[in-house]
This record gives sequence, structure tokens and C-alpha cells, in this order.
Amino acid sequence: MSISYKIVDSICGIIPARGGSKGVPGKNIKLLRGYPLIAYSIIISKLCKKIQRTIVSTDSEMIAELSEHYSAEAPFIRPKEFAKDTSPDIEFVLHAIGWFQEKEGQIPKYLIHLRPTTPLRTLELVDKAISAIENDPESTSLRSVQELGEAPEKYFRIDKRGYLSGLFPDDPRPEYYNLPRQSFPPAYYPNGYVDIIKTEYVLKNYKLHGPKMIGFITPKTTEVDTIDDFYFLEYELNKHGNPLLDYLKQNFLTEG
Repeated sequence: MSISYKIVDSICGIIPARGGSKGVPGKNIKLLRGYPLIAYSIIISKLCKKIQRTIVSTDSEMIAELSEHYSAEAPFIRPKEFAKDTSPDIEFVLHAIGWFQEKEGQIPKYLIHLRPTTPLRTLELVDKAISAIENDPESTSLRSVQELGEAPEKYFRIDKRGYLSGLFPDDPRPEYYNLPRQSFPPAYYPNGYVDIIKTEYVLKNYKLHGPKMIGFITPKTTEVDTIDDFYFLEYELNKHGNPLLDYLKQNFLTEG
């Protein structure tokens, strides 16, 4: 039996923020120049004129309260089973879509997925990403990527004996990994700058991004996976400043 749902032509920013983190404890609310890391993602979403509302999906009452302080909505607490280290993104997305359907009777067409761990964005690029997917009806999603410094063909794995082996054993070229990097096509990896989800595609296929992902190329950006990444962000802000930090300073008192 098919499930009926109503999708409306609206755009919602969604920011996932678990309470737990092993790499950097409490990283989503760790202070970056006096403001919680998550605040930067909330503010870019709030400032983007294409985004009608900003929702934080969290399993933490404290993060929910903090998010509301910075003008986001936190209308639900995500169940713990969808907020584990191993939980795939589709779980929090389906949970949010289910909440829209149950509580509001309609689902936004696009979810703008903004990870707190990639805090320094520009309004220009977020707007450009939204326009890109709006103008491509055949696409199934959009993912932001940045170019790898080296092609994957240049990388190795280490086997159980401690020996290096290439990642592409079927490449017929002898020791292909020693070829110049210009011998390989550019490769990209997702950086969390801005991902865009089409809710109708998710509901029909129970997949998050699908086969027709728009590759939205951004400049190199810093993601917080380790404490060193966090310190580098502080260095970047100290040296270059940032419009998001300026906005936070103008509108909110520093924490701590």
C-alpha cells in the first residue's frame, strides 16, 4: 500500500547535530571564537533568502535549547537510535520527513543539509547551489565537493603483512601509482559545505542522493574531524576574519 504525502514548494535548512562525538568531544557546541560551532551553520541558513526555515535535528535537549537561542527551530528530539556514531544520514532525514508529514501535513521540496562541522560558508555559494538544483529537474540531489590534491590512483592500502598495494589492482598499467598525477582525471570528495536533498526522491526510493548527484565544486574548506582541524579554523578566523563571525558578534553575546 502506497503512503500518501503532500510536498510543497519550499526550502528548509536542516542541521544534524548529535550530542556525542568521539573525535572531538562535544564538537557541535565547542566554542569557535566565542560561539558554538553549530551557530555558524544556523546563521548561514537564516541569512539565506532562499531558505524559508532552519531546523536542527538533535538528540540533545541542550543542543536544541542552544540552537533556538541562535534563532533556529528545534521542534523535535531525534531518537537515540538515529543518533549513533554508525547512524547513516538517511535515518535523520527520514525521521525529519516523517515529522513534517505527521505534525504539519506537508513536506518541503528541498532539504538544505548543512553540517555543523563545515562552519565557514558564503551566502553566494549556498544560493548558487540552490539555484543549480532548482534549474536541473532531472537531478536526484546535489553534493558539494572539492578537488583532491592527488588522484585516488596515487593512494595505497596496507595489507596484513605491512606491504603497500594500490587501490586499483585492475589497472593494466605497470605500477600505475607511480605515473604523474596529470595521467589521471580530477577526483573530488564531499566536504559538507552544502548538500541538497530532494524529499520526493527519498520517499520514493529510500535512498538519500540517487544516481544523478549534481557535483557542486567549492573552494577547499576545513571540516572538523579532529581537534587540529578545530585549531586550524581558529587560526583562519584570527588571520582572515569571516562575515559569519562578524554577524554573530553584532547580534549575540559570546559564550563562556
